Amino acid sequence: MAEFEPLEKARKSVAERVELPGMSLMEHLEELRKRLIHSLAYLVAGAAIAGIFHNQLIAALQRPLLQIGEHMTQTHPTDAINLMVKTSFVFGAIFASPFILYQVWLFISPGMYANEKKYVVPFMSATVFLFGAGAFFGYYWVLPGAIKVLILDFGKNFNHMITIDDYTGFFLSVILGLGICFELPILIFFLALFDIVDAKFLLRHFRYAVLVIFVVAAIICPMPDPFSMCLFASPMLALYFIGVGIAYYFDRARKKTKAATA
Repeated sequence: MAEFEPLEKARKSVAERVELPGMSLMEHLEELRKRLIHSLAYLVAGAAIAGIFHNQLIAALQRPLLQIGEHMTQTHPTDAINLMVKTSFVFGAIFASPFILYQVWLFISPGMYANEKKYVVPFMSATVFLFGAGAFFGYYWVLPGAIKVLILDFGKNFNHMITIDDYTGFFLSVILGLGICFELPILIFFLALFDIVDAKFLLRHFRYAVLVIFVVAAIICPMPDPFSMCLFASPMLALYFIGVGIAYYFDRARKKTKAATA
């Protein structure tokens, strides 16, 4: 059945790659350990660098709240230091993400064909750029509007006590949620690279993609009105079509390779 086409292609792709000359199980485990240690080292280094600038980062985190004349409220003696540690590790992970992604690529590259390994630079560049674009969109458009609507409009008849934990959780859910959602073309890139989906499949099932996108938008959207949900969904729909273009590129490249080897 058509619904199981990607699953069948995934099984076929895995079966083909098993035949590639690679490492033994113990060598894979050793490689995994090595990449995890390197990634952890990069994360700690990124957190240390972010910790040096924690005052600036916390100021940036508070800016959307300060713009409407509100402040975070400390309700527990350890809230401030917890905020500093959380901010350092979250932003440290973002700073270190290119290096961590490279470790991921090094781990999966033995299971890839030689012509697929050339995509490492575009993959890393696009991943960092798209996450940054999603975070930028959330920080400068979504978050200020959401805070204004939720606090000044819906909450205008109430006293406001916005705790550090509540606000940072809300902030990170918007910024990280949109940053991850903007990685949709990267997901399609891998699925198309491994010949699991193609452009025709993505276009044929576009209506299901729209449904999933709007469900995700409804979950991560902090505002209850339909317009705001559409604001969240619109860039994801555009990114889906970018993913279709990526899949089409791989379709053509694959056909040219088959024609050249025929």
